[in-house]
Amino acid sequence: MNSTILRPQFASFSINGHKAYGLVSGTGVIDLHARYSSEWPDLMSVVEAGAFAKLAERGAGLAPDCALHEITFEIPVAQPEKIICVGVNFPDRNAEYKDGQEAPANPSLFIRFPRSFTGHNQPLIRPPESVQLDYEGEIAIVIGKGGRRISEAEALSHIAALTLCNEGTIRDWVRHAKFNVTQGKNFDKSGSMGPWLIPFEDSTQLDDIELETRVNGEVRQRDRTSRMIFSFREIISYVSTFTTLVPGDIIVCGTPTGAGARFDPPIWLKPGDVVEVAAEGLGILRNTIADEVM
Repeated sequence: MNSTILRPQFASFSINGHKAYGLVSGTGVIDLHARYSSEWPDLMSVVEAGAFAKLAERGAGLAPDCALHEITFEIPVAQPEKIICVGVNFPDRNAEYKDGQEAPANPSLFIRFPRSFTGHNQPLIRPPESVQLDYEGEIAIVIGKGGRRISEAEALSHIAALTLCNEGTIRDWVRHAKFNVTQGKNFDKSGSMGPWLIPFEDSTQLDDIELETRVNGEVRQRDRTSRMIFSFREIISYVSTFTTLVPGDIIVCGTPTGAGARFDPPIWLKPGDVVEVAAEGLGILRNTIADEVM
């Protein structure tokens, strides 16, 4: 998979105990926080101000301040008001449920908390309560312009940026209750987001791109966004019907078939595994697996 257009990559990171953000340049990063924190303290404020283009222009031609291997990637938007996730949004994924139902009329939604995610190159944490840690590669959209009851025709104009998500799940804990999956979706650092934000400029970035998940180099999930049951436009319009979207809100838009739970027997993630989520134009989100230290 590849993209013919190289767009700026804005990363949130920490270095020497300090939080920062910057523009990725080759194998390094330009520390924009050090230069412009008085205007934009973090990437959330950049999203709110619609300032990606201005920052990219200011960063153009600057030399990297540090190497990528020197930084710790954080999730791109640290404290969004809402992280809303869409379940069962690819045709083959819907068929996995074997309940005789056709594609649903409306999206299935659930909420995740920021603490349930970690950054690129950081380990997903397997809790002591369960070994059933699973992967779900997805595309996430970051809202830039808020609104309520947004029409499908206007929906994409409300997107500020795109990123990748491994919507890691503790499978037995999503079945602890009859009507929700919240418990299994919110263990600390069980999922990841990143590596960076790609500013959203036009619909070609989303309409028909390949999404792929690999475990230890083996392709487990692969599909195209053009096959999603609910398009990005429909998702934004539907969600904004019942809640006001605000800048920085993140919507995680669904995973293809092929999660570890669907193997016979299931294949759960374990320490030593490497999971990569990749999408055309968005890069590769990579994580290892570690057991929680009690």
